[in-house]
Amino acid sequence: MDDTTIFDDDLYRQIIIDHYQHPHHQGALDCPTHHLEGFNASCGDNLELELKIEDGKVADIGFVGSGCAISMTSASMLTDLILGKSVEEAKKITDAFKARLLGQDETVSQDDVDLGELEALDGVKAYPVRIKCALLSWNTLMEGLEHPEGLIMQ
Repeated sequence: MDDTTIFDDDLYRQIIIDHYQHPHHQGALDCPTHHLEGFNASCGDNLELELKIEDGKVADIGFVGSGCAISMTSASMLTDLILGKSVEEAKKITDAFKARLLGQDETVSQDDVDLGELEALDGVKAYPVRIKCALLSWNTLMEGLEHPEGLIMQ
C-alpha cells in the first residue's frame, strides 16, 4: 500500500508528499550536542537525529535516515516544529502529538501547543501499524530529551 493512499484529504496527501520528496533539515549537523538513533523493527525505518542545544533551546536540528513516507515526513515535520523551541516546549509538542495519534488527546493538555502541519498525519490513526512509523522520530527525540546525560557528544 502506498503511504499516501491512507489519506482522504488531497491537501494532507500533498503535504505528506512534499515533506517526503523534499524533507526539511535533512542531513547531519557539523557540531551536534546530541546524536540519537531510532529504529522501527516492524517496517525497517531507521533514523539518526542530531540536535544542537544551546541555552536550553534547540538551536539546530537535522536528520538522516531511510523509511516509508510516513516516517520520513514525520521526521521532517518534527524538525520544523522543534527548531528554535526550548527543550520544555519540544517535550510539550511531542507529548501533544503522541497523544493525538494514540487517541489520548484528553489526557494531555494541548493548550498553547501548535502542531502545525502534523494534522496531515491524522489519517495514520486508522492504521495502528503505521502509528509506529509516524512516532519514530518523536520517540527518538523524547529519549534524547529525557536522558541527555548519556547522549551528549564530546
